[in-house]
Amino acid sequence: VQLVESGGGLVQPGGSLRLSCAASGFTFSSYAMSWYRQAPGKERELVARISSVGGSTNYADSVKGRFTISRDNSKNTVYLQMNSLKPEDTAVYYCNLHNHWGQGTQVTVSS
Repeated sequence: VQLVESGGGLVQPGGSLRLSCAASGFTFSSYAMSWYRQAPGKERELVARISSVGGSTNYADSVKGRFTISRDNSKNTVYLQMNSLKPEDTAVYYCNLHNHWGQGTQVTVSS
């Protein structure tokens, strides 16, 4: 299993970013996928999860209405569209499948 995140960066409050996670080494379309994040000094937390075919999604209360998880099974990729970003969204964001993790991508929200 290999999970490779991209799309992080520095953005001003209120801005947007789209994270991508390219997956390989398993039958992508058969598995739910998740995004987690970890801020400095805090535990890693679940941000969003999407079912194998994308028909069901779940979000942390802190991101509901601002973040959207989606997937393209033809590209073996899961996305996280992040809008109305806040400084408290600053964290390393990780793609997850069971006990497999990507390397993470840094998102910094600051003016």
